[in-house]
Amino acid sequence: MESKQKRAFNLQAFLDSGGAARKIVEYRRGEVIFAQGDPCENVFYVRKGGVKLSVLSPTGREAVVGMMRPGDFFGEGCLAGQSVRMGSATAITASSILQVDKVRMVRLLHRQPALSDRFITHMLARNIRIEEDLVDQLFNSSEKRLARTLLLLPQYAKMDGPDKVLPRISQETLADMIGTTRARVNFFMNKFQRLGFIEYKDGLKVNDGLLTVVLRN
Repeated sequence: MESKQKRAFNLQAFLDSGGAARKIVEYRRGEVIFAQGDPCENVFYVRKGGVKLSVLSPTGREAVVGMMRPGDFFGEGCLAGQSVRMGSATAITASSILQVDKVRMVRLLHRQPALSDRFITHMLARNIRIEEDLVDQLFNSSEKRLARTLLLLPQYAKMDGPDKVLPRISQETLADMIGTTRARVNFFMNKFQRLGFIEYKDGLKVNDGLLTVVLRN
């Protein structure tokens, strides 16, 4: 009975309810949700859209460290005692973000076991993604890293099927995500387009054939 209740728990409905003591904010594409160095006081949840997490080095170089999709939490560092944001969060498309004060979030996690289970599951899945990204960065070429990133991007918009049309994403952002230059991204994007793996029509269309680049030895 307990497992059925957990499966039936609707996180979106719960967080959208008045009992969650939350605030919903709409962001335009490119709008900053929080900036590096801002006070760390809230946990955020992506209701729709997508969010880029990035860190700026002292020399001004930006590195993309995560891409959040609908159903993801971010900004949870406040729960572990972070007083200021270690990085920035930016909407990569029109996004609806739910914001919960850290004190209220702690109370919710203590009082709602189903929410706590979902939150822990999210954190574990996110750690796995970070490990996979690190392995990809250490051992794969920039071409394979770009192909893998393009194949994963539709997940952030909850897209299914063989043909996935994504909102516009700049080559600079792709370069930051995979740790290379915009020129290299442009070279490989042109190559993928010639091979029919991607198309530009009302956005970026990614075909599953791109997987052959990732699997190639």
